[in-house]
Amino acid sequence: MSDNPLELVKAYVASGIFPGASFAIVNGQAIEKYVIGYECLRPEPVLLQTDMSYDLASVSKVVGTGTVMIDLVLSGQVELDALLIDYYPDFKGPGSTTLTIRQLLTHTSGIDPFIENRHNLAYDELRAALNQVTVTSDKTFHYTDVNFILLGFMLEEIYGQDLADILQDRVFKPFNMHHTSFVAPDKTVATAWNLPKGLVHDPKAQVLGRHTGSAGLFSDLDDLIAFSQAYFANPVYLLLLKDYAKANKARSLAWDLVGLETSAESSKKQVGQWLLHTGYTGTFILLNLKTQQAVIFLSNRVHLRDERKQWIADRNVLIQAFLKMMKIIS
Repeated sequence: MSDNPLELVKAYVASGIFPGASFAIVNGQAIEKYVIGYECLRPEPVLLQTDMSYDLASVSKVVGTGTVMIDLVLSGQVELDALLIDYYPDFKGPGSTTLTIRQLLTHTSGIDPFIENRHNLAYDELRAALNQVTVTSDKTFHYTDVNFILLGFMLEEIYGQDLADILQDRVFKPFNMHHTSFVAPDKTVATAWNLPKGLVHDPKAQVLGRHTGSAGLFSDLDDLIAFSQAYFANPVYLLLLKDYAKANKARSLAWDLVGLETSAESSKKQVGQWLLHTGYTGTFILLNLKTQQAVIFLSNRVHLRDERKQWIADRNVLIQAFLKMMKIIS
C-alpha cells in the first residue's frame, strides 16, 4: 500500500475503512483542503461536501477543555500539582485527596473509570457517580475520559458557567471558530448509520451534553484550521513541547507527544516534536508548533461498523504517512 497519505485515504475509502474523509494540510500560511468519498453509505451513498461538520469525539478534549486548562496552567492561574479538590470540592471519591491537576491532564490519575450500570443513568445520577469514582495508587499512563470530564466539572466550578459557555468565551470566539459547538450544525456528517444525524456518538456525552469535558463537540475543517493557527500565533504554547507526565509515557498537557518513527541517529530530533490527539469516531489533529504545520483529519469510521483494534493500526499508518510527508515539505 502507498505511503502517500492522499493515496492511503483513497485506499481506505475504497476498502471500506471509512466512507469518506475531510482533511487539511497546513504548512505555514499555505493551506490545502481535501474531501474524498461519501458522508454516508446508507440508505444510499451521499457525496461529502467541503463545509460539513463531524463528531470530534475525544479530539474535543484538546479543542475544548484541554485548551482552557492549558491557558490556566501556563498563565499560573491553576497550579499544576494542586489537588483537584482544591478547585472542585464536589469530587469525593476514594483517594480524592491524592488526585492532582497534572495527573488528570496527562492521564496518569490512577482513576478507575468503572461505573456500575452507567448506560442506564440519567444526568444527575451519572454526574454523582463520576464525583465518586475511585482513585487508585497506579500512576502509570492509562487513558480515560473520566479525567477530562472531571476537569470540565472543575472549570464549571471556577467560572460559574456551563462548560459549553466557557468554551465559547475562552476558545471558540477568540480563536474565530464559528461552527464548533455541542450542537451539531445542519450540515453534519452522519457519524453512524443507525444513529440520528447530529446525535453525538459517545454515550457519556449523550447524557452529560453541554457539560462534557471529554467529547461531544462538532466542528469542521475551517474551524480546526483556525484553531491550529491560534496555537501557532501564541508562542506560550511552545511550552507544551515537553513531557509533563511523571510516568511511563511522555505526555504534554492534554496532548500526546509524537514524531516520525525512525531509528536513524540524525532524525532523532524529530521525535516528540508534534502534538497529537485522536478521536474514537475517526478524527485526529497533528500540530507542529515550531514549523507551524498541521494535519487536521476528520472521518466517520464508525459509520458502518466499529472495528477499533484494526482502526488504531490503520490510523497509526496514516499518521506516520502524514508525518513523513510534512517533514519533506517543511
